[in-house]
Amino acid sequence: MNSKAKLPILIILLFSTTVCAQVPVVKLNSVTNNSTFDLKKERGKFVALHFLLKTECPFCIKHTRDYFSKAKTLPNVKQVFIKPDSELEIQAWSKKLSLEEQAQFPIFRDPNAELARSFKIPNGYRFHGQVVHYPATILISPKGKEVYRYVGKNNTDRLSFEQLEAKVKEFTK
Repeated sequence: MNSKAKLPILIILLFSTTVCAQVPVVKLNSVTNNSTFDLKKERGKFVALHFLLKTECPFCIKHTRDYFSKAKTLPNVKQVFIKPDSELEIQAWSKKLSLEEQAQFPIFRDPNAELARSFKIPNGYRFHGQVVHYPATILISPKGKEVYRYVGKNNTDRLSFEQLEAKVKEFTK
């Protein structure tokens, strides 16, 4: 095979590994109830991992509530909300959510943002005197592969529910 024939194959391989990246092991404990999340147990449906900022962020509450109110329209997507704070900080933050919201959508803890780092979500965003990872949403396919990611540029830049909905429809065609 000559080098010109190898180039299209190489481009296809590069594209497929970029779009369908292998994901790390994801096991998280909820701070708002006694549930756990294990990505391996969610095969067969999409999973949206929402990496939220530190508890002081009012946009995290707005983003989370927006998803809570619309999530039933995407029953094939498991919505997982993740914060890097201490248990006490997450519990205090979650009190801004209704008991119904907390029961339906537990908030999971990512101690020291280890999971965010394993997903290579960029760090370096200055927020309340700390350097934290940027807000991000990662979409995992029913086969357990990362198929899409959105990393915000600041605390107001988030993937809207409608944008996620469009991506899920795109990947289910």
